[in-house]
Amino acid sequence: MPIIEVQNLCKEYSGRPVLRDVSFTVKNGEIFVLVGPNGAGKTTLLRILDLLEEPTSGKVFFNGRPVDYSARDKAALRRRIGMVFQQTVLFNMSVYDNVAYPLKIRGEDERKIRQKVKEKLELVQLSGFERKNALALSGGEAQRVAIAQALVIEPELLLLDEPTANLDPRNVSIIEEVISHVNRENETTVIMTTHNMHQAENLAHRIAVLNEGKIEAIGTFQEVFGKPTQPIKSFARLENVFHGYSRITAEGTSVVDIGEDLKIEATFKKVGNVVLHIPPEDIIISTQPIFSSARNTFEGRIVQISDMGHIVKLKIKAGATKTFTAQITKKSLNEMQLNIDSKVFIAFKASSVQTS
Repeated sequence: MPIIEVQNLCKEYSGRPVLRDVSFTVKNGEIFVLVGPNGAGKTTLLRILDLLEEPTSGKVFFNGRPVDYSARDKAALRRRIGMVFQQTVLFNMSVYDNVAYPLKIRGEDERKIRQKVKEKLELVQLSGFERKNALALSGGEAQRVAIAQALVIEPELLLLDEPTANLDPRNVSIIEEVISHVNRENETTVIMTTHNMHQAENLAHRIAVLNEGKIEAIGTFQEVFGKPTQPIKSFARLENVFHGYSRITAEGTSVVDIGEDLKIEATFKKVGNVVLHIPPEDIIISTQPIFSSARNTFEGRIVQISDMGHIVKLKIKAGATKTFTAQITKKSLNEMQLNIDSKVFIAFKASSVQTS
């Protein structure tokens, strides 16, 4: 029996559809990752699963029983679920008191509280931080406290909304290890959202691709991205997904032939068919040939400019059909006087090329 089953879920705000006929199941003990562009409905879906939002129509089943969103006792069900938001929410008190809070409101014995808080702070590598004020922590430390707070109740289901967004590599690594650990050792079911393709590939048992409120695909990473459809390839920050044949060079790197006379060098060592992803923010743009340590340089033309507020996304056609997406500031766009059909040069390091 799946721990979560979603049937024909729809959600509207003031008549505007956010989720459209969403259906999927999540197996007990699975890491199920939701990917897709901003505004696709991922956070709304997590809030519905956490009983913070009520669906407009459709049903959610938890361990085979339908969730009654109007029930007075739904708080009892929420106590079996841990939720960590993208924007960390902590109380203006010590790290210890923040992590202990869910246990205190449940009336747990103080001795048990001390033991459980100690275990969870060790897990997130924050032993010794007990007396520090949670609001004085760095972003990564605060997120690890929030995860410890969610795990201290030993939830059956852990919901994570972009748990490593905008964090440094060390904090990302710690949080990913925590997710793997609780899933592996405690068999905690995890449903999480992420924009990080490398993270999704490494952590997920299965992936669901959400776009404009609809699920485009569900399956393993290889099933979904091995031969991605055009709608999947066009997602924001899920751009730059390529598949090709990899060969190891004499220098110990790999060169992947993605077709159309385009070859991408990467720091991993693999032979055979691989799926690649290059984060748009790792691509450098110039109007002049680039001379740098970057091992991958291509010439192309801008075919699309997307205004995302203070940042801009550029689609650069570098082959007959191959396009790269780069992310730059609006200031850089204006300074370089870039427009549709402008000739540009792109570059990215071999270490930026991600695969499993």
